[in-house]
Amino acid sequence: MLHVVLYEPEIPPNTGNIGRLCHATDTRLHLIEPLGFDVDERSLKRAGLDYWGELDLRIWPSWEDLLGSANVSGRYWLFTTKTNRVYWDAKFADGDALVFGPETRGLPKSLLASRPDDCLTLPQTRGRSLNLATAAGIGLFEAKRQLKGMAQA
Repeated sequence: MLHVVLYEPEIPPNTGNIGRLCHATDTRLHLIEPLGFDVDERSLKRAGLDYWGELDLRIWPSWEDLLGSANVSGRYWLFTTKTNRVYWDAKFADGDALVFGPETRGLPKSLLASRPDDCLTLPQTRGRSLNLATAAGIGLFEAKRQLKGMAQA
């Protein structure tokens, strides 16, 4: 199983859309507190539609609590604009976690510095960073493609 980790997410519709993505791909979603919203928030559930209640969701009080658990058995891949290593160069494995930072500031510099070999970027030619839900979808589907873990329709 793959994991998507949202580190201190701020915008409920992004988290709802990522929840829907995780539900559709049989991926566990982890949310690291503090959250910028209440998980009962209407806009969060609207974006996740009726799948929110069926989502494999874990909420953690801190990054350290997630690391100390046995929930993720693989590598933690940190998605950031502050690296040159492109996501398609990573070798994803079952049990890996794709970690995304908050929408307005990304992952903390200290976290990126502590795991430089685990940092990945989505290349962009110009402009601001991609929407969080879009970035999570791109990364997750590349991992799924490499693992060939999705049933073909």
